[in-house]
Amino acid sequence: MCLAIPGKVVTIDAKTGHAQVDYGDGTSRTVNVSLVDVKVGEYVLVHAGFAIQVVDRKEAEETIALFKEMLEMAGEA
Repeated sequence: MCLAIPGKVVTIDAKTGHAQVDYGDGTSRTVNVSLVDVKVGEYVLVHAGFAIQVVDRKEAEETIALFKEMLEMAGEA
């Protein structure tokens, strides 16, 4: 099973096709965004270091909240 994680694009380097993506809670990573047409402030789904789809803010925030909830539940087990 593959898993894609939503994150918010913070900066984009047009020369390299990479962006800094914020996953929340202080976690950010460099991601290749050459496969999508994205702007700073938009959300993307990231898989294996590549942004594979632009998603709307509400959908991304709901998914992020679900991931946080799952992590909290796993910590209680």
